[in-house]
Amino acid sequence: MILRPFRQSDFEPMAAFFADPVSAYYGGPCSREDAWRKFAVYSGHWLLRGYGPWALEDKASGQYVGLTGLWYPEGWAEPEITWALVPGAHGKGYATEGARRALQAAYEDFGWTTAVSVVSVHNPASQAVAQRLGATLEREITYRHGQANLYRHLDLAQLIAG
Repeated sequence: MILRPFRQSDFEPMAAFFADPVSAYYGGPCSREDAWRKFAVYSGHWLLRGYGPWALEDKASGQYVGLTGLWYPEGWAEPEITWALVPGAHGKGYATEGARRALQAAYEDFGWTTAVSVVSVHNPASQAVAQRLGATLEREITYRHGQANLYRHLDLAQLIAG
């Protein structure tokens, strides 16, 4: 798995993601034009915050499979570790591996001392990813797209020891 900056060529799979019903947990489904705006936000987040999500690329095939990274848009609960996979990329460990690396980068490279993940109460696959990362369910919150579980991640010492 490679975590890298987004490329123009990543837009087509992201447009497919935002057209798919699974994107309901991330503000979709939506039009191609709205998908472009959402896609552009990922690169803009890096410029404005100094960190953000990375594109996830399968090392063996070179295929773009989704995103993971550091996320803290205006109005968000607190800095988050996020992930999303394009259709066909689920069940292969990409989200867990990518999010684990993003969490480590948050602590080691960006100086975070804590992190959460905001996961829809209707998204058991992402709830399982949070749990595999060792995060604990802290509380239920209201967020942009409905009700969500706020998972608290392990701190750096616990992450390294685990």
